[in-house]
Amino acid sequence: MAWKILVTGGAGFIGSHTVDALLAAGHAVRVLDSFEPPVHLGVPAYLPREAELVRGSVVDREVLRRALRGIDVVFHLAAYQDYLTDFSRFFLTNSVATALLYELIVAEHLPVQKVIVASSQAVYGEGKHCCARHGVQYPDQRPAEQLRRGDWEVRCARCGEPLVPLWTEETVTHPHNSYALSKRDQEDLALQLGRRYGIPSVALRYSIVQGPRQSFRNAYSGALRAFAVRVLTGNPPVVYEDGRQLRDYVSVHDVVRANLLVLHDARADYQVFNVGGDRRVAVLDLARLVLQAAGSSLEPRVPGLYRVGDTRHIFSDIGPLRRLGWAPRVEQEAMVAEYVAWAAEQPDLHDTFAPAQARMQAAGVLQLARSA
Repeated sequence: MAWKILVTGGAGFIGSHTVDALLAAGHAVRVLDSFEPPVHLGVPAYLPREAELVRGSVVDREVLRRALRGIDVVFHLAAYQDYLTDFSRFFLTNSVATALLYELIVAEHLPVQKVIVASSQAVYGEGKHCCARHGVQYPDQRPAEQLRRGDWEVRCARCGEPLVPLWTEETVTHPHNSYALSKRDQEDLALQLGRRYGIPSVALRYSIVQGPRQSFRNAYSGALRAFAVRVLTGNPPVVYEDGRQLRDYVSVHDVVRANLLVLHDARADYQVFNVGGDRRVAVLDLARLVLQAAGSSLEPRVPGLYRVGDTRHIFSDIGPLRRLGWAPRVEQEAMVAEYVAWAAEQPDLHDTFAPAQARMQAAGVLQLARSA
C-alpha cells in the first residue's frame, strides 16, 4: 500500500535516509525542514527531487498545517540538539512542536493513520546498573565535585562502590539534561495523545546513530563526527573523561529499517522501542577505529576534559524490537569506515572541533578535571 508520508526534519541525517527508503518503497513523500545552520548551509544536494519540499519550522502553526495537508503517516524526526544552555529551545522545538502536531491532527480531523516519533537513548540518563551489595539501581547523574576531581565512575548511592552497567530496557527513564527531558516529553505526548484520540503512534529510542550525512558542523552530532574531523584534518582525536565510557552505536541504515518496520507492523502501535547496535564499544576504541579507517598513525589525546551532564555508560536492550523481526546488521568497523570515507569527500570539511569546544567551554558545559 502506498501512502502520502510527511517527514519532519526530512533533510537531516536520519530524516533524509528515511526519505530515500520511503521513496524506494513507492510512497509519496513530503519533507518539512527549516534548513537551519550550522547543520545545513542550504538545501542539501542529496535530498531527492521526487520529495515535495515545505520549508519552515515545526513550531509554526501555519507551516505545519500546510505540511500535514493530505498526509496519511507522519515521521516526526525534527529536533533541536546541542550541548548549549538555551534550555527553552529544546522544549519549544521538541516538546511543543509535538503537541502542536497532535493538536492539528485532532482539531482539524486530519486522516493521519500513524505517527512515528524519534526519541533518544538519552532519556535513560545513566541507565540500568547493579551494585554487588545493593542490587539493581537507576543512578542519578554523577555529582559535579566528583567529576571535578576526575572520578568518572558511577557509584552506588548507599555504599559508594562503582556500579556495573547493564543492558537498559525500555521500562525506566531517568533523563539528566534538557535534550533528554524534552525527548521524554515527546514520547509521552505521542503515546498518550495517540491512545486518547485513536492515532496509532510509536516512539523509537535511537541509540547513537552513525553514518553518512551526519553533520560535522555542530557540537552535538557525536564522537564519530568529532574524531573524524580531527583526524581528517591532521589532528589527534580528543577523548573526554578517560575514554572508557561504554556506548551503543547503531548504523543509520539499521535505524531506517526499524523506521519502516514499525510503519508497517501494527504490533508496534502505542509502544516505545530501543533501536540500538546490540554491542558495547568504549569511546577510546571508537577513536582508534577512526584512526585506523583514515590510515593515520596519530594517537588519541585524553586531556581530562568532561561535559557536564554526560552519561558515563549506556547501552540499550533491543529485545522487544528484535521480537518484531528487527536486528542490527551493520558492524561497528563498517559504520566508522563509511562515515570517514563520506566525510573525507566533503568539500567544506574542516576542523569544527575547536570552535565547538570553545563554545561549550564558554557556556560552562565543557570543563577540565583538577587531576588533569
